[in-house]
Amino acid sequence: MQGWRFAFGPFVLDPGAGTLLRNDDPVAIGHRGVKLLAALVERPGEILGKAELMDAAWPGISVEEGNLTVQIAQLRKLLGPAADGGEWISTVPRVGYRFTGAINQLGGVRRKPLPLPDKPSIAVLPFVNISNDLEQESFADGLTEDLITDLSRMPGLFVIARNSAFAYKGKSRDVREIAEELGVRYLLQGSARRVAGQVRINAQLVDAASGDHLWAERFDRSLEDIFAVQDEVTGKIVEALLGRLRAPPSLNRPKNLEAYDLCVRARRLMDDSPQAAREAHLMLTRAISLDPDYAEPYRWLAINHWMGEVHSSGPTEPARKIALQLARKAVVIDPNDAGCRWILAYLLAYERSFAEADAEFAKAIELDANEADTFAALSDIVVLAGRVGEGLEHIAKAFRLNPFPASWYYLTLGQAQYAAGQYEAAVKTLRRDETYRTSSRRFLAASLAQLGRLDEARAEAELFLVANPHFSTRHWAATEPFRDARTLEHFVDGYRKAGLPE
Repeated sequence: MQGWRFAFGPFVLDPGAGTLLRNDDPVAIGHRGVKLLAALVERPGEILGKAELMDAAWPGISVEEGNLTVQIAQLRKLLGPAADGGEWISTVPRVGYRFTGAINQLGGVRRKPLPLPDKPSIAVLPFVNISNDLEQESFADGLTEDLITDLSRMPGLFVIARNSAFAYKGKSRDVREIAEELGVRYLLQGSARRVAGQVRINAQLVDAASGDHLWAERFDRSLEDIFAVQDEVTGKIVEALLGRLRAPPSLNRPKNLEAYDLCVRARRLMDDSPQAAREAHLMLTRAISLDPDYAEPYRWLAINHWMGEVHSSGPTEPARKIALQLARKAVVIDPNDAGCRWILAYLLAYERSFAEADAEFAKAIELDANEADTFAALSDIVVLAGRVGEGLEHIAKAFRLNPFPASWYYLTLGQAQYAAGQYEAAVKTLRRDETYRTSSRRFLAASLAQLGRLDEARAEAELFLVANPHFSTRHWAATEPFRDARTLEHFVDGYRKAGLPE
């Protein structure tokens, strides 16, 4: 997205690029320093509490308050005194900190507009919760996500993934700018309200090129009819864009709305901290108990089990077995859900059931060619099979469908770039704030090592081992789904050069 830059004194901070300039010269500031400084300068003069600042710099991670104190001290040292001799950042005792300087907000560097696909293209922006109950936020989010899923299954459409659509939540932006950044022509906007068993949904389809409203409608229904309303909205959009309704095979819909709400809330926690993963586990288990014939919680719970220890020593054998059983159950319940299919395919690959995994990936793409996660996961698997060029193509397609994705997309891209010998590109990818601090650091260390930057490589390897103390190259090589000996040896060589343990 287009980001803002902030000028104060001789400095210019660009949070999106992760840079701080002093009189046009780069200042050596870490990514946490950028996050903290950005949080402060975005609200000059306001007191920001310590908890809020720690959440900005360490999202999803529980840290001691002393870490914040150290970072603030480092920022003050980097910035030096203000023009009046005072400090840029003042301490509010027992409360937090405040940025005291004058800020000039500059326009950001706009991303190059993405070219339009050769078919009608659309993004569904997050529906606004217009009830007075903040608890209904997840309902509006779930409606948005379900409409994205329903539209993406239409063969004649190009549909942006939910991660990228939700990058605009709570932001007031010009529709033309959003459409350019996502590379689509059409935007669906709307609002939702759920009160006392009734729902009101407003939706409008906008042609971003002209600003014209192609279709708008209000739906007042009983809550029990919510999924019928979703089908109706989807049908209206498809009719407006394609001129005809070509309905794909129907999906398994939940019968219990509490189970649905739990599943929607759990989706938000799937790519987060271990604590969030435990919370998601409880939600998904409860959803299954409420609605055992609802497929979606099974597939997310499968990933939840499989990811348990994946970033350190890999998932345990019992966890892998349970994950695979849950993924198979999800596909049995809803064989038309591409999300269930790609998750099963991914887990099958890690069990070395490669023929079955390949077939499931192919079926997932047949069911939904707009499911970006399928292509990202497939990239991971085919790179380890030695088909590196194909893997780069798949991850490029994933990014086109999901321009603002979850952190693991960058890990997958960096892995593919390393496998292709594109070490400089891999370093640039893996140092992006979206993925830095995750298990992608092992690929960053290997890439730096292959470039001969051994001191940097070993520093990154040490940081990786702090979060992954049980990691060993031997165990990693034995558990990853490699199908090509040369590709395996290439990764092992980089790990050894970086100083990762055998």
